[in-house]
Amino acid sequence: MSENGQIYRISGPVVTAIGLDSKMYDVVRVGDEGLMGEVIELHGDKAVIQVYEDTSGVRPGEPVVNTGLTLAVQLGPGLLTQIYDGIQRPLPVMQEKMGTFITRGVDADGLDQKKKWTFEPTAKKGDKVESGQTIGTVQETPTIAHKIMIPPNMSGTIKSIKGGDFTVSDTVCTLEDGTEIAMMQRWPVRAPRPYRQKYAPDTPLVTGMRILDFLFPLAKGGAAGIPGPFGSGKTVTQQSLAKYSDAQIVVYIGCGERGNEMTEVLDEFPELIDPNTGKPLMNRTVMIANTSNMPVAAREASVYTGITIAEYFRDMGYDVALMADSTSRWAEAMREISSRLEEMPGEEGYPAYLSSRLAEFYERAGRVETLEGEDGSVTVIGAVSPPGGDISEPVSQGTLRIVKVFWGLDAPLARQRHFPAINWLNSYSLYPQSLDQWFKDNIAADFPEIRTEISSLLQVEAELQEIVQLVGSDALPVDQQLTLEVARMIREYFLQQNAFHDVDAYTGVQQQYQMAKAILTFQSEAKTAIEAGGLLEDVVNVPARSDLMRARFEGEYLSRIEGLVDEMTKQIAAAAEEN
Repeated sequence: MSENGQIYRISGPVVTAIGLDSKMYDVVRVGDEGLMGEVIELHGDKAVIQVYEDTSGVRPGEPVVNTGLTLAVQLGPGLLTQIYDGIQRPLPVMQEKMGTFITRGVDADGLDQKKKWTFEPTAKKGDKVESGQTIGTVQETPTIAHKIMIPPNMSGTIKSIKGGDFTVSDTVCTLEDGTEIAMMQRWPVRAPRPYRQKYAPDTPLVTGMRILDFLFPLAKGGAAGIPGPFGSGKTVTQQSLAKYSDAQIVVYIGCGERGNEMTEVLDEFPELIDPNTGKPLMNRTVMIANTSNMPVAAREASVYTGITIAEYFRDMGYDVALMADSTSRWAEAMREISSRLEEMPGEEGYPAYLSSRLAEFYERAGRVETLEGEDGSVTVIGAVSPPGGDISEPVSQGTLRIVKVFWGLDAPLARQRHFPAINWLNSYSLYPQSLDQWFKDNIAADFPEIRTEISSLLQVEAELQEIVQLVGSDALPVDQQLTLEVARMIREYFLQQNAFHDVDAYTGVQQQYQMAKAILTFQSEAKTAIEAGGLLEDVVNVPARSDLMRARFEGEYLSRIEGLVDEMTKQIAAAAEEN
């Protein structure tokens, strides 16, 4: 067989070639226009290729050329602030080349090959270096120093190394065996990058969203799923996570979302200011945009492209948060390609390997000891868009089997303008046991107990609401009426948060703890006052309680909360004495 073959048959993005000498996952150029594709099946002398571009107008008999390379991304300075398509072609560069509409067969390097970066060596001549070891740094953006590392599976003694201004493909270091090392590495997207060991998840990813951090925490290096129907706030929640979570790098994959939604994200993200540094959030963000009208095969690749870039920053010792919005569209791309391949369909037409592909993706999350011995993490947060909000469908169920945190978004809550619209009755996190020690050491010894009390109050309220709908709240005993009031306080004062408010959008964990304690203080004081003869109405409507709830929108709330709680306690006691 020759190196080059020709097209035998075409079925949408799936092309069969004959006479092509290739291996699995080789990247090939298809047709006269040289469309990019990847070999995904081999049958005798026939190679089945998924093409990452539109195949309309391509005919049998056109040539297929094997590049001999696997689908890989370019890793190095220049990744941050960039907006890529699913196969790491920078969209701004593509726009310069061809205007608003992307034409086919156009190539663009993932990293700017002409731009010069200032390389400062940290290693010197004669040093022995191993895989993953840092040999120098580049100040890529004002907030992030990019470490230049020895590529995996490479080691030796440095023969020469020089500082100065270089392009990403210039040699900056030579080893004694003649190996030349540039600032850029290539890495195949389907292979996880190596590390020394994976740690147990014992540090929380602090998001600043009270319902998440307090009731359903996510560990650094963990995986979370956010299923929710259309319009329930998945994208806003993910943007809030990107802006406020204590990850140093954000990788956002817009995977098969509608073009207008993706446009909003692309317009808004560059405008967002990083609250930690006061500089643009894009300085520590990589975006991958593959909208629903872009070729489906590239959508399948976009998820792997994103996680490989995230692992690269993890290897530098950074904590990375990866947002995939949405994995349902990725699964739909797999379903389309699978049906073109005439594979036996599984449940609801999805391929039989859906669960294993989802697991393969989420398992690349983790907090690890890097090859250099530092700690780095990749936390994966995948949005799921189940049709009609039905989470019994295969993608939601496949995701729930793998992830340990489930933040279930609820359309009725979103309609009530309750943000984040996360349903506290059907969401869960399996991390609290492993994170409790961190909360005890860093926040308060009774943190887990306070969380349990708040959760159980919400459960009790749900049971009481069923009775209230039948007979009204006045028919309930006074202590149960008080429980309803306390639960309402939890919902309106604690769980509800304004994502667009300067102060309320982010709440530190210490403040969350104090707010939860304030609610429980109100409950115990009100109970005492009612037992002493106070009226429920007088106790509940003390002005200081409203002041406590309103003051969270004002600055320096943490330093004021104690005084506000004291005032509330005095007023409740006074209300009891009046009677």
